[in-house]
Amino acid sequence: MAASRVHARLFGVLGDPVDHSLSPAMQNAAFAAARLPHLYLRYRVAPPALEEALADARRLRMGGLNLTVPLKETALPLCDVLTAEARRIGAVNTLLFRGDRLVGDNTDGRGFLRALGDRVRLGGAHTVLIGAGGSARAVGAALVHAGCGRITVANRTPGRGEQLAARLATLGCPDTRAISLAGLAGGDPLADAALVVNTTPLGLGGARLALRHGASPPRCLFIDLVYGTQPTPFLAAAVRAGRATLDGGPMLLHQGALAFETWTGRRAPLAAMARALSDAGLVLTQPRAARSVRARRPPRP
Repeated sequence: MAASRVHARLFGVLGDPVDHSLSPAMQNAAFAAARLPHLYLRYRVAPPALEEALADARRLRMGGLNLTVPLKETALPLCDVLTAEARRIGAVNTLLFRGDRLVGDNTDGRGFLRALGDRVRLGGAHTVLIGAGGSARAVGAALVHAGCGRITVANRTPGRGEQLAARLATLGCPDTRAISLAGLAGGDPLADAALVVNTTPLGLGGARLALRHGASPPRCLFIDLVYGTQPTPFLAAAVRAGRATLDGGPMLLHQGALAFETWTGRRAPLAAMARALSDAGLVLTQPRAARSVRARRPPRP
């Protein structure tokens, strides 16, 4: 279809905070590469204002939206339709306006697995999942789907951690338990972990987690979903302990590509999107041994 026949639409990402998000650079590069006349912007929206913001988006006949912290669970009851993936995860990160209906989808889990690739053998493995919000739900569901054998959910609020652990057990990983964040300080939960994923936004403000990275096996991979040009304290500590690391840049790329395909029905121009993120300062490389890991610190999602 010629670009001149495509009606220009407005897209965007909603969240609070959201000024750090590199999704506009990535998605606008994708639209340009696909010769689509669309525009993608950031919108700061707190949870109490989400319903009104979505009503405004309907009136503006927007093409689609992404949701980031802390809106992914808030959006669930506001959608007219949920995809099977969004229902399974229990959170929404991608919205599609289909006529008068608002469709909620989730590309985070699939994006996470694409970013992870074959770097960790998940079948039967033990993963420590830090956090219990919308991103943790998506990553946890993806880990269950990939055959993870055991999952430990560590969360600041025990009740929310227990709820997520119960949900993941229902999805197909019965060996799932919840612990407090303080429970990570001793190191025991990491003793046989193949993967440790921090899904909290703590790295955006430079906050640290009390965690003994060196208590994990030498081949354990540490992932922080926060992305940026420098490592978060969580990843910097893993590097000092000689562990491999991966930040949220590759996941941002792949979940964004899946959202683009959902909105447009076209194959995402992955190279153009990756180039835009690289130009913004992200290092979209594979994790290496800690001594050769290039330092990366988060902008703000």
